[in-house]
Amino acid sequence: IAPFGLSPQPTRGPIMSFRTNLQYLRAERRMTQEQLAMLLGVSRQSVTKWEAEKSYPEMDKLIKMCQIFECSLDDLVQGDLTDRAPVSGSMAVPTGPASDVCGYDEHMRAFAKRIPTGVAAIMLGVVGLILFEEGTALRGLFNSGMATSWGELLGLGSLFAGVLVGVGILVSAGMEHSAFVKAHPFIEDFYTDEDRLQARRLLVRGLVVGLMFIMMGVLLSNFIEHESGAEAPASAALLVLVAVGVWLIVHASMMYTRIEINEYNRDAVEELEVEDIARIDVPETVRDELRLARHTHKKIETACAVIMLISTIFTLIWLFMGPSLAGTTWDAIGGGRAAADSPVSYFWLPLVIGGILCGIVSIVLKGIDGDR
Repeated sequence: IAPFGLSPQPTRGPIMSFRTNLQYLRAERRMTQEQLAMLLGVSRQSVTKWEAEKSYPEMDKLIKMCQIFECSLDDLVQGDLTDRAPVSGSMAVPTGPASDVCGYDEHMRAFAKRIPTGVAAIMLGVVGLILFEEGTALRGLFNSGMATSWGELLGLGSLFAGVLVGVGILVSAGMEHSAFVKAHPFIEDFYTDEDRLQARRLLVRGLVVGLMFIMMGVLLSNFIEHESGAEAPASAALLVLVAVGVWLIVHASMMYTRIEINEYNRDAVEELEVEDIARIDVPETVRDELRLARHTHKKIETACAVIMLISTIFTLIWLFMGPSLAGTTWDAIGGGRAAADSPVSYFWLPLVIGGILCGIVSIVLKGIDGDR
């Protein structure tokens, strides 16, 4: 009889080491160290150290392993999982070369479609502004006066709709990509030589066909303006074909860069916080390089945010103050040019200049920090 009337505790089997359980669970799923590392967002060296009992994973990695191997935390750390029955419905990871076990390729393919789609949506909003503001799309329905007033209203509505849709797509795609990178900051290269060849072919096709659409837009707009003298349809045709060309070029470029896994792993550092870098199991010299890269990215991010904010303010001022500018200063400078050549037609120029300045700032800051 147990003292104090307590029932004797049931005996458990021998406490197994975490290393033994981890090795067994990997073997059960036919999972390599590289594949487990990809799922956990760590390097293969980290998994090697765990199984050699030279280091121990953090709690968030242990919890993620429990989800992957469908076991409890207590069993994983102290229990004996080597004699448990195979989990029904568990999927074994194929043996052989590294494979995409975290959905990287599917994510990057979707990302490569959404980014150019967001850019194209904004450009198509500008097309609507040009057509409706000039009354071109309404002349068959109303008289010229009503077409002009309705055109201004619908033109601005089309612009804002395009901007809202485009920005919404870009922001949501960026947030999802950022979340994916934080969940998987390290990806083992699984692409084959055939995959790389196909990506290069797609890049060449995308660049050639995209440039063809842009050149077609230039030729078509010149033809329309020469034959009819109407600038709005010519500009609209140009922007539509340019939007198609930009979509093809950006999509092909992103599909090509997705196979650069090493570049992805380097860029993933920019998504990590300082405390995340401090926890990475790497030599101190490498950690210092990661901190410098993160610091450089923060400076670039801040500088570009300021530049684009100023560019947006100038764009809005140019857009809404354009008519008054056209009636005063612009007429004086241009010698009384027509309203179609007013500053409103070029309100988007500050955004282009802002984008170019962001690129220059990024190159300069990376060069300065890289020389340290």
